[in-house]
Amino acid sequence: MNTIQQHLKEASDARAGEKAGGKILHSGDADMTDEQIAALPFEMYRQGYEYYWRTHAHPGSTFKYTTSSLLDLTRWDATDEIELIEQPLLMIAGSKADRLYMTEEAFAKATGAKDKELFRIDGATHIESYWVPKYVDAAMTKLTAFCARTL
Repeated sequence: MNTIQQHLKEASDARAGEKAGGKILHSGDADMTDEQIAALPFEMYRQGYEYYWRTHAHPGSTFKYTTSSLLDLTRWDATDEIELIEQPLLMIAGSKADRLYMTEEAFAKATGAKDKELFRIDGATHIESYWVPKYVDAAMTKLTAFCARTL
């Protein structure tokens, strides 16, 4: 199994190769079988492959990323300086989302927003909140009311 350190070494080697004029390397695999997708360790990954690659893929998407970009992705944190947000803030997440805890942590860190709300879509996973009509409707109802009140 690959570790983060192994991935970072691969990314570093790829970046060094690019800087030396070599080929840009890509990572990511969209040619997975149903059995391989079913064996993925997290529901978000399984649903993500289904959504992003099978049912809602952009015609120009390759499902790949530059290997060197993993260096930037690894150190990127969406909550860096989140405390600077002073506008009204609505965060929406599925109550069954694998990464709900990340939304809850980000919400707690958004200390500059005095008018803030975390809305959990009851029963929704992360990916389901994108396209399952009852979950999208719940999110849009909340978003519409929030914007009507705060804009």
